[in-house]
Amino acid sequence: MRILITGACGFVGSVVACALRERLDGLDVVGLDNLARPGSEVNRRRLREEGLRVVHGDIRLPSDLEGVPRCDWIIDAAANPSVLAGVDGKTGARQLVEHNLVGTLNLLELARRWNAGFILLGTSRVYAIAALRAIPLMSLPQRFAPDPAASVAGLNPEGVTESFSTAPPLSLYGSAKLASETMALEYGATFGLPVFINRCGVMAGAEQFGKADQGIVSFWIRSYAARRPLRYIGFDGSGRQTRDCLHPADLATLLAIQMRAGQVADLPRIVNVGGGLASSFSLAELSAWCADRFGAHEARADLTPRPFDVAWLILDATLARTSYDWQPTRTRDAIFAEIAEHAARHPEWLRLSED
Repeated sequence: MRILITGACGFVGSVVACALRERLDGLDVVGLDNLARPGSEVNRRRLREEGLRVVHGDIRLPSDLEGVPRCDWIIDAAANPSVLAGVDGKTGARQLVEHNLVGTLNLLELARRWNAGFILLGTSRVYAIAALRAIPLMSLPQRFAPDPAASVAGLNPEGVTESFSTAPPLSLYGSAKLASETMALEYGATFGLPVFINRCGVMAGAEQFGKADQGIVSFWIRSYAARRPLRYIGFDGSGRQTRDCLHPADLATLLAIQMRAGQVADLPRIVNVGGGLASSFSLAELSAWCADRFGAHEARADLTPRPFDVAWLILDATLARTSYDWQPTRTRDAIFAEIAEHAARHPEWLRLSED
């Protein structure tokens, strides 16, 4: 079997590419990347050392896809991953939509021509900001948590489920990804293609290039170890905003299961993919973990609100676990330790992220 992974030189794409070869016998992986992001060349070298083919191309340009060899599956891991894209002054709104929607449409056309399966790596940020902000929260000593007495549609004690509201506003990023979900499902139904959509939460691991708006776990641990300035942005400046994290190698296990399943009628096509409550953390808790490992370093409060920030978002991945017999294997603390160990070996990693 041959698969195409777009965004192959990004953190998630590169880890998934290598991990899938360990999970699927005889797999031929073709990676595609526009090499525009900082650190892309580092990952391209690593993929080539692993014997994987990497093609330079941009999914926004159909002509760049013409020379890609026919594949049985396409994994769409190419996107601008920042929820601030389009409003941060670094990326235009049109450019964001071209990356995160038009690029996906070009890949769906490729899947149609090839009669190939299609897996979209989606995002938890398709869930409505207003609904997320309306969740009644308790202020615990180191984190926010939903009030257990509250009744909210699409929310249970394990987290946000797939039935939670996706009504806009979501962010330009979230809206483009939600539109991509709709088009992927339509192509699957119209042309008889196996399609899966995995709504991923915070991804984290050793090779992630850390920035404050993407790769927050890597950014925080590496910055803390290097004694760089850190800020608890928004809310009450205490760092109690809370997420869950997942290693992309665990995501790869699910992707392998989905590709083996193919067009099985009774499998869900949209699932949350995250570590859930077991891997959840607040920035304050992450700082406490770092203090134990590296010694004390203060993060200052910055009460300036940012667009699209939410105080709490943990994904309930029960549907993925029960439908695919899938379970993350890497714990939160194991992921943190992996990043810290990589940071010790590669103190230049933060600079690579910024270049």
